[in-house]
Amino acid sequence: MKYLIVGLGNIGNEYQNTRHNIGFTILDAFAKASNVFFTENRYGATCEVKIKGRMLILLKPSTFMNLSGNALRYWMQKENVAIENVLVVVDDIALPFGTLRLKPKGSDAGHNGLKNIQEILGHNNYARLRFGLGDDFKRGQQIEYVLGIWTNEQSKVIPERAEKAIEMIKSFCLAGLELTMTQFNNTKPLKQPKVELKNEN
Repeated sequence: MKYLIVGLGNIGNEYQNTRHNIGFTILDAFAKASNVFFTENRYGATCEVKIKGRMLILLKPSTFMNLSGNALRYWMQKENVAIENVLVVVDDIALPFGTLRLKPKGSDAGHNGLKNIQEILGHNNYARLRFGLGDDFKRGQQIEYVLGIWTNEQSKVIPERAEKAIEMIKSFCLAGLELTMTQFNNTKPLKQPKVELKNEN
């Protein structure tokens, strides 16, 4: 049985370690923990992880965030993966920092990656694992916050949170959506480290 795990992010050195690229960060951690390596392919970098008879295809789209749906659709069709076996890992400013929430479907909530996926698929009935960025930014600084790099305090938390996200991804594939939501979605959020954004003129 095949699963497609799509981590959303933007390609390029300038986007590495930014909050918006947490999908890439989690999949990189998953690949490293599984001793596999990403290779560049059409529409993105991919690798395969085998777990108890399941084949997990990890995908980091190379289309940039606002065209993520093209990569998702291509690899779904190429690998013949059913929509119920697709999981999108995405950042979410509506959740407290470090919070992980699995959802079976939902709106794009203003996220360009999810918006494009919905446009390409024609629906929003696909599972997504949301990683909370928090909303500790001043009015008008949302873009700077999302595209900014993690603070030192936040960076210390990311490895543990990525490990928990990997557990949830594995559980999604092995135990299913409902059981994974029941087991993991009630985890208490982390305390949000203070973030100071500088005004750039």
